[in-house]
Amino acid sequence: MNKSTRRPISILVIEDDPGDLGLIRTNVRLAGLRSMGQDDPVIWASTLADGMAAAAVSKPDVILLDLSLPDSSGIATVEAMRATAPAVPIIVLTGQDDHQLAEAALHAGAQDYLAKGQLFQQDALGRAIRHALVRQKLESRLRLFDAALNAVASGIMITDVTAAITWANPAFTEITGFTMSEVVGRNPGAMLNSGKQDRRFYEGMWQTILVGRVWTGELVNRRKNGSHFDAALTISPVTGGDGNIHHFVAVMQDISARKATDERVQHLAHHDQLTDLPNRMLLSDRLFQSLAQVRREQGTLAVMFLDLDDFKPVNDTLGHDIGDLLLKEVALRLRGCVPRNSDTVARLGGDEFVVLLAQIDQAADAAVVARKILTAVMRPFVIGPHHITISTSIGIAVYPQHGDEVSGLLKNADTAMYHAKKAGRGCYRFFRELAETTRA
Repeated sequence: MNKSTRRPISILVIEDDPGDLGLIRTNVRLAGLRSMGQDDPVIWASTLADGMAAAAVSKPDVILLDLSLPDSSGIATVEAMRATAPAVPIIVLTGQDDHQLAEAALHAGAQDYLAKGQLFQQDALGRAIRHALVRQKLESRLRLFDAALNAVASGIMITDVTAAITWANPAFTEITGFTMSEVVGRNPGAMLNSGKQDRRFYEGMWQTILVGRVWTGELVNRRKNGSHFDAALTISPVTGGDGNIHHFVAVMQDISARKATDERVQHLAHHDQLTDLPNRMLLSDRLFQSLAQVRREQGTLAVMFLDLDDFKPVNDTLGHDIGDLLLKEVALRLRGCVPRNSDTVARLGGDEFVVLLAQIDQAADAAVVARKILTAVMRPFVIGPHHITISTSIGIAVYPQHGDEVSGLLKNADTAMYHAKKAGRGCYRFFRELAETTRA
């Protein structure tokens, strides 16, 4: 050890033989070990009880422990000392070279084992002390890392190159529902596979990590109880000194709550809060998409603009709470009138609704739906103690006859609705009929 790299240490020697103590002091001096402020770093205790008291007071860096003391002997001596100074490395000293005893001492918590006859062999004691201090520092760091890994909220697992799990932290078992004994040795891909990702997804993942690159992505995993959860996953390859990949470290977060919140925010941004129907923004988006499709296929679609008749008196006489409940019931009936999932019922605001029939064969198909809506809305609504009867006026614009753009179709359907109002309410009108009437 270079003098510039030596640091002052204290060595607690628990030894009842003064002659052996002298040998130890000589070897410590030859090894160049020194203490703060004095040459001799050795603190001496001749019994286990005195040694335990000295350890508590002096806080030594290392303990040299004889297994044969006046008040204790054997492995019990190591166990007692380890309980007193759990963070201090212990080097066991015995008068015989007993490998079974050495192994038992190591299992009991000793860092190293040295027969007294080896003290003068090639700086054996000095090397044992230095190595014990280095190992203790590494073990302390490992314990810190282990505590940190076990405390984090993210699930962490380590696999070998065959994708067999060798270790997982408590968060991983909490997220997945599998215990540690259930995950070790298993393939996480098979264990957590929800069926939501196809083979190409996993092939892309493996192609990335097998060439030594980090893979990051999101997927749906399956818990032990069969339920699914959204996960953000990062997999990092770990290479050895030979440059080959030996392990993979995966860090997983359960992002189900975040995804649900994001989806809820998106839903609220595109749906009417009262009726949960698509709002004007989502309607426009769907109308753009439907127009693009019917243009490609040279098909037909219809936009129906609805306004409830005499809705204002309901609000004025019964109150806005009843009016809101009425609008929710109207929305439910309108949903029941559209023939396909691809069709859209939207609320623009107030008592105005729009129905998009994304694909029809002819304009008469829109008339069939309009008559169905008129009948459904005119049936009495029972809201609390109130029996409410209303009707609706409907204007219809058909692509491509009455417009070929979103704004034009909505405007023409709105215009047709006002003419339905003028025609007596509770009826429907096509935009083309208006043009024919004007010409006449």
